[in-house]
Amino acid sequence: MYITKVYFEDAQDEHRPYKPGDVYPRSGLNPSKQRIKELSSDENIRGIPLIAEAKEPEKEPVKKQRKRRNADTSL
Repeated sequence: MYITKVYFEDAQDEHRPYKPGDVYPRSGLNPSKQRIKELSSDENIRGIPLIAEAKEPEKEPVKKQRKRRNADTSL
């Protein structure tokens, strides 16, 4: 999965627009490795990378929660 860095219209997908932050490719589109290379480098008409590989967010370690004792005890 890739994230769009700058606005572009995909000439190989009926000029579908991609805004910064959009996921590339859209659902149902299977671009070739060559197309991914073209869009993620300066080897395209615009001369700048248009998409970047999305990095998975790092998972924070799960902290164990202490069990709370019921504060409402009968006297």
